[in-house]
Formats: sequence, C-alpha cells, structure tokens
Amino acid sequence: MPDGTLQTNPAQMSPARTAMRASTVAFLGIDVVEVDVQVQIAPGLPGFALVGLADKAVGESRERVRAALGAIGLALPPKRILVNLAPADLLKEGSHFDLPIALGLLAAMGVIPAGELARYTALGELGLDGRLARVAGVLPAAIGAAAAGRGLICPAEQGGEAAWAGEIEVLAPASLIALINHFRGTAVLTPPEPKLAAKTATGGDLADIKGQESAKRAIEVAAAGGHNLLMTGPPGAGKSMLAARLPGLLPPLDPAEALEVSMIHSVAGRLAEGRLMTQRPFRDPHHSASLAALAGGGHRAKPGEISLAHQGVLFLDELPEFQRHALEALRQPLETGRVTVARANAHVTYPARFQLVAAMNPCRCGHLGDPGRGCTRAPRCGLDYQARLSGPLLDRIDLHIEVPAVSAADLALPPARETSAAVAARVAAARARQAERSRRLRAGGTGAGAARNAPVALANAQIDGELLAAVAEPDAEGRRLLAQGVERFRLSARGYTRLLRVARTLADLDGSEALRRPHIAEALSYRRAASA
Repeated sequence: MPDGTLQTNPAQMSPARTAMRASTVAFLGIDVVEVDVQVQIAPGLPGFALVGLADKAVGESRERVRAALGAIGLALPPKRILVNLAPADLLKEGSHFDLPIALGLLAAMGVIPAGELARYTALGELGLDGRLARVAGVLPAAIGAAAAGRGLICPAEQGGEAAWAGEIEVLAPASLIALINHFRGTAVLTPPEPKLAAKTATGGDLADIKGQESAKRAIEVAAAGGHNLLMTGPPGAGKSMLAARLPGLLPPLDPAEALEVSMIHSVAGRLAEGRLMTQRPFRDPHHSASLAALAGGGHRAKPGEISLAHQGVLFLDELPEFQRHALEALRQPLETGRVTVARANAHVTYPARFQLVAAMNPCRCGHLGDPGRGCTRAPRCGLDYQARLSGPLLDRIDLHIEVPAVSAADLALPPARETSAAVAARVAAARARQAERSRRLRAGGTGAGAARNAPVALANAQIDGELLAAVAEPDAEGRRLLAQGVERFRLSARGYTRLLRVARTLADLDGSEALRRPHIAEALSYRRAASA
C-alpha cells in the first residue's frame, strides 16, 4: 500500500441502512457518561448530517473527519451519511468526538473490522492531516472504560495518562493511519507505560526569609493540620514569600489523592504530557479573577481555581481586592469540600477540598498604624478596607496573623538556620500521628462509632463531630481556658470547632496525645476578635 494511503472495497461495505457503532464519553464534572456513536451510510443524496444535541465543536467534526480521511487516501462515499450521538438529550461538547465518529465511518466503509470497535471507548481530536491531538478528560474516560470492561483509544501523548486506569488495554496511536494498520494487523501499537509528573522546585526555602518567626510558626501549623490562614501586614513584609513556601512543607499526594487530583486537571485539559500529578497543587489567581474562574463555570462548566487547588493550596493575594461575590462563593466549598456549578445547560459537582491561604494589607495604602506613612483617613480607611470581607468568610479561616514590616536589623542578620526541610520533617511527623490516630479509631480502639468510618489520612482541619470530640478533648486547665476564650472572643459554634482543630494540630506538633492549656492558649492567639 504505497505512501500510506488506503483503498476501500465496495464489496466490503456494510449493507444499506445498517448502523455501525463506536463508544465514547461525555463529561459531567469528573464523572463520565457513555455515548453511543451510531454511523449509517444509506442510499440517497450525498450529505453528512450529525444529530444528537452537539455543540459547535462537535458539529465541526464533520469537516475535520472528512479532511483526515482524505489525507490518508480515503473519500467519503457519495451517499447519505448520518451520525447520531446517543442519548440524544445529553449535550455533547468538545472535540474528542472526532475519533469515534471517524472510526464509525471506517467500520461502515469496511476499512476496519466492525467487531473490533465494540471492545473500546475512543476519544481524540483529528488534525487535517490525520494526526491525533490531545483532548481533555482522558484519565476519567479510561477509568470509565475500565469499569465498563472495555479498552481505550486515545492520542499517543496521553497514553501514559490512560495507563493509570489499571488493567485496561490502551491503544495510543499518533495518527489515524497507525490505528487502522493496528486493526488490520499490519503494525501493532505498543502499550503505553504509566507516567508520573516530574517533581518541580517549590517556591523557595523558609531559610530565605529573615525575621517573621511568628509567621513562620503559623505557616508550620497550617501545613501540619491543613488549616486556612490569613496574613495581614504592610507591603513588603513577606506575606507572598511565606505563602509560596507552604507547598514545600506539605506531604506528597498519596495514590488515591493523586488519582483524584489528576482527574480534575485532566477534565480541565491541564494534565501536562499525560503524567499523573504527585505534588499538591498551588494555585494563585490574580485578584481580577471572576466568579466563574474561581468557583468554576463558563459555557462548558469547567472546574475553577478552587477545584484545581483540590488537595492543595489556593493562595489569594490582596484578598479584599477580589470581587465580593466571588469571595462569598468560597464559603460553602470551605465547609463541604465540593462545589456545585449550576447553569441552565449544566449541573455538575467538582471536588474542592483546598487549603485557603490569603494575604491582605491593613488598608488601601497599606500603612495603617505607621505614624510616619499612614494616610490622613486613618483609621477609617482601614475599617472600610477590611469591611470588604464578610464575617462568615473570616470565621472560616482558622489562623489569623499579623505580619509586621521587617526591620533593618532583621535584614542585616545572616540567613536563618532552620530550612524548609527541617520544618517539613516536623509536619510529616504530625501528619503521621493524625493518620495513625485515624487508623486506631477506625479499628474501634477509642471514640464513637462514627469515628471508625474516618478516612485514614484525614487532616485535623477536616475532622468534625464525634471524631473531633474523640481526639480533641482538653485537660481540666485547658477546658477552663477554652471556656474563657470562647466567652471573650464570642466565638461561634464554627469558631469553637476550628479552635479545637488548631489546638489538636499544635498538640501533634508537640508530640502530645493530650490537649493541654498551652495548646489552647496558642490556638486562641490565632483567632480574630473582630470575626468572633
């Protein structure tokens, strides 16, 4: 077969009005819905119709498929071609329908065996030269195909992504002609190997930051328990530098977390080179980000920044500068760990269990309280600026700290001796204690029955109810101080719960199983009186 072109045999073409079928998927969040691609070539006036509630990208598949077939020496027969995407009442979006439509046509034309298609789910975008381009959602599609007992056909550069679905046959051709040759037995495709993303450098070392010892302590506590953190201080105090070093303190993703995080990034089309993620994400959107950019949405209900930060860190710098309604959209995900995007044509739910780290100036000019640089509107300017943040949002933040300006004396000091690696070791030890405690409770050693259903690696920031009562009961002195603190700060029920979570983390950092007065005292120091 010269020049890699193909010839069709009219005698092999399927009988008139017999539909060939190929399988693919549509996406509802990170979940997949099977789509049956039915292709019929029948006598009649030449035409190519595509039905089944397809969006514009799917409708344009007709021209891409026609050009791709022409590039390998095939022409569509001069007959009536009808492609139906079932179920017809499900909106079909995206360019990944190109490949299953092309495969259905090839089977109907007798180019490839029709029986082979029933064994696979296919997705991929076709170039005009017949090459396969990457598409979003290969990892969840592969997991869905494995659950249905089928293999997966996807673009070559995403084969490593699909291979993580387990015991599943993955075909990852670079072009349509390579896939046809595989089905015909003239050239066998090599199964792809699972790929992991390479570890990248984090945002620097804590040893680079001079001074700010109390802020470093708060960063360590936030990392150890997965707590939300708000830093308030003048410009140049080092708030962004501190936040950038938090990912270097966090433990790597465990296999289940890595799979879930990678599925979200796969649906968003952000999984680089089809490699499974191993590091916790760090997202830092600009304060001009819209509600849809943060919470998710748009025409195709894509995941937003809070879902892309799932199991990682969402850093919001200049917090009061964000749109008010965009910030308020964070309130429910901070409690539930998920976000539901409801639109007229979509209603999808994404995981969103992220760790919020925020930074802000005390006022618009940033120098509130500095007698030499404060503006003439102080202190009213600071009250107005901070009033942009609602009390319910602030109440969901566990740690509130002041980050003062760094003095010239601090800047002249040599670099700090304690590195991120040393702090990360303490964080890992505290997380190990939390995991061991969860395993013990699941085994029924202590605590109420509901605690036994707790996940093994549950961070302190996620514990609640009976589980919290089982692991965060203060001693007698701690209870007295806790009662005094709740009364003084007028803490809400949510604030009380979050205070105990922070105290439990402080005890874990100390290696203490008991919750003592010093742990309660330090946890109270992180509460914000104005949000009580």
